[in-house]
Amino acid sequence: MSIETVKEYLKAWGKDAAVVEFAVSCATVELAAEAVGVEPARIAKTLAFKSRTTSLEKGVMDCILVVAAGDARIDGKKFKERFGVKSKMLSPEEAFSLTGHAVGGVCPFAVTNPAAAVYLDVSLQRFTTIFPACGSSNSVMELACDELFAIARAREWVDVCKGWEGECHG
Repeated sequence: MSIETVKEYLKAWGKDAAVVEFAVSCATVELAAEAVGVEPARIAKTLAFKSRTTSLEKGVMDCILVVAAGDARIDGKKFKERFGVKSKMLSPEEAFSLTGHAVGGVCPFAVTNPAAAVYLDVSLQRFTTIFPACGSSNSVMELACDELFAIARAREWVDVCKGWEGECHG
């Protein structure tokens, strides 16, 4: 999956021109925050997890994508209570196979797998705008939380993270 594919996907929302590409890497929260010039918490990281039915060997293509604030960490107990499985992240190979995006550029846009379920964590709701990746390790865009929810075709807001400070406004 390339940034061009994500831009093509974003055209339906008139957001393809909002993608910003940097000459430097944005592959981590810290690098993205530095490139954009915002606090790391405003980087919307997409975390890819195995679901109950994830099995590349059996040809079952399913995964859980959680988009969370850059300063949030997955809470294993909350994750298991919400999704019924342990919070086991996909390997880089599985992430690429199940999302179409390489690690460092995984995003909730133009995901190649229709069985991938996208959820947004409430840790994002304390910000007016956030910055998700756009399919490459050097791209981001600025979106309001409601825009991210719609464009990512998120299923729902979830509370599966810990370690972030602040009040939710959502």
